[in-house]
Amino acid sequence: MKHNNILHILIAGILLALPVSCDKFLDQMPDNRAEIDSREKIRALLVSAYPATDYMLLTEFMSDNVDDYGKNNPYTDRFIDQVYAWDDVTETDNEDPESVWGNSYLAIAAANEALAAIEKLEEENPAEDFSAERAEAYLCRAYNHFILVNLFCQAYNPATASSDLGIPFMEEPETTLNPKYSRGTVAEVYEKIGKDIETALPMVSDNYYTVPKYHFNQKAAYAFAARFYLYYEQFEKSVYYADKVLGSQPESMLRDWKYQASMTQSYEPIVEHYIDAGLSCNLLLITAYSKMGLAFGPYSVYSKYAHGEYLANRETGIAITSLWGGTNDSYYSDMKIYSATNLDKTIFWKLPFLFEYTDPVAQVGYYRTVYPAFAADQVLLERAEANVILGHFDRAVEDINRWVRNIARNPQELTQESIHAYFSDTEYSVWNNATVKKPLHPSATIQLGEEGSLKESLLQCVLALKRVETLGQGLRWFDIKRYGIEIDRRIINAAGRPDRKTDTLVQDDPRRAIQIPPKVVAADMEPNPRNK
Repeated sequence: MKHNNILHILIAGILLALPVSCDKFLDQMPDNRAEIDSREKIRALLVSAYPATDYMLLTEFMSDNVDDYGKNNPYTDRFIDQVYAWDDVTETDNEDPESVWGNSYLAIAAANEALAAIEKLEEENPAEDFSAERAEAYLCRAYNHFILVNLFCQAYNPATASSDLGIPFMEEPETTLNPKYSRGTVAEVYEKIGKDIETALPMVSDNYYTVPKYHFNQKAAYAFAARFYLYYEQFEKSVYYADKVLGSQPESMLRDWKYQASMTQSYEPIVEHYIDAGLSCNLLLITAYSKMGLAFGPYSVYSKYAHGEYLANRETGIAITSLWGGTNDSYYSDMKIYSATNLDKTIFWKLPFLFEYTDPVAQVGYYRTVYPAFAADQVLLERAEANVILGHFDRAVEDINRWVRNIARNPQELTQESIHAYFSDTEYSVWNNATVKKPLHPSATIQLGEEGSLKESLLQCVLALKRVETLGQGLRWFDIKRYGIEIDRRIINAAGRPDRKTDTLVQDDPRRAIQIPPKVVAADMEPNPRNK
């Protein structure tokens, strides 16, 4: 069911759009907007400054975390077929690029309206302090632009960012009927995101939230800054902000996998616990229209493209346990294996499948989930990645060991030497002989040294662990883009082995930037380039 009760903003030409069911654009500006004239209304408006549609389904199914289980598997549709094939998406879905684009810009519009209202209220009431609300608005504006630029543009690369197409950066409420916007460049977008983040951080407060984990609280804000500067290739700043998240006892911030293993081992209580706002590891939780709880849960939905046993045993969760001398059983909460006709999934239970009924009698409504947009375990590995690039190998290995000890029973202590030996002895992955190690093609800023260097081995290790940590949450795609990791599409046969290769996403493939929505292109915005 297409979610059509939220207006879509299509930032290009006419970006005040209509519900999905209507084909015509507005021909006059509405003038009945509610006046935001109190602190309470600003705070209520900021609830809408978080994206209502997640990016996870797009990025997870575009990544190397899924394989094709053949044309005879019926659990697919034209939309997910296009996503998996890196095609320009023309099918409609609540999680299609147009929905992500539109809902992200709706969230940005809410943030901008809040900032304008704050400015007006401060002029009228100079004694009142709206710093906390202003900080949340800036962070929400920055975060939505951050998602958009990393989806619809090429990854930030200092050598090309000044010429790579960006996305419109919205800094003011829209007041005209037919505005025209320039995409600018990736460099310009990143510069403006950084400015918003730095403006917000000194003002962030946890004091006014009823449930801080559903807002940009202080630790979530620092986690966002750490990820942003990692992607921006300002690695010292990334470490600085990660330190602020993790504090002097990082272990106390991490997910308690040992406790989770002691719980009743059934899907619903585990996933409900995973997104518990009371857990120190969950820094920012977002509720979104999403089928990810189905697609990466114990269901057949979209199982034509799945994270199956071959991937788990050769590339991801089970494969990497050999690094510390373990197996799947060495995880406190092991990967769950589902094997049946048209169902081959090996997954961690993470995200819940929720359903919002709009008509209980007709049994129709919307799929939803809740996901940790930022989590302490992610920050730990992002800090390890930044420290590897900076040459702080001891610090990186310390964080690697923290992550492994937290998720696995009795692992062997890892050292620079043992990690280097493991990855030096591992062949690079190819489509029909997969491994945990893939060739890396980062920007020139990240000097890997000679092939097989210690630095490369440590980066391979961190990226492999990040792949496991974020499995089913869409973040792997951004590492694929940042490191120029190539993906081979392959069909898995009935025996669970690669049968044939069908496509390759090469290092400089323009399809790494999702095409902007057709309606936006039709409104005269320059599309992303494509090979002929």
